[in-house]
Amino acid sequence: MPILYAERIRLRASEREDIPLFLKWVNDPEVCEFLEHSSVLNRVQEEAWFERVSSGPRTELPLVIEIRQPDSNDWTSIGNLSFMNIHPVNLSAEIGIMIGEKQYWDQGYGTEAMRRMCQYGFEELNLHRIFLRVYEGNERGKAAYRKVGFVYEGTMRQARFHRGRYWDIDFMSIIKSDWVSNP
Repeated sequence: MPILYAERIRLRASEREDIPLFLKWVNDPEVCEFLEHSSVLNRVQEEAWFERVSSGPRTELPLVIEIRQPDSNDWTSIGNLSFMNIHPVNLSAEIGIMIGEKQYWDQGYGTEAMRRMCQYGFEELNLHRIFLRVYEGNERGKAAYRKVGFVYEGTMRQARFHRGRYWDIDFMSIIKSDWVSNP
């Protein structure tokens, strides 16, 4: 997997050394508020997850989102993203993202990472359609996805049970022809 660069970020393959950082992020309730994962994980569980995704398709390995520190060549890991369930006939994939370092929220890093990952998916992996799920209440995520070009497709009503009630899940997608006309 090549390192993917954008204006302010780079996306690199995740490594075993990233597990403690991932574990920190997935065990922060605020970070995971709008993720499918909602229970505390221990190191053994996170290592098992890492082994499973690392032994799967190379194109579905989580990538670490890193930003360059001002006035240095050092990179700081702030989140991760990946394609999941790439369909070889339909050329479609689900994408997921997590910005785990909260001090970097609302600065456009997630949007930039999604844009670069979509470019990689369409131009290098020859995907036709990239989609994602957005949980009810995640307005910040929806706005970022719209900036990249994702459009609303539909809602699964009350499909997620979280914090004692049911929440809707919206589906959004971007098609390669939309990306080509407006990257």
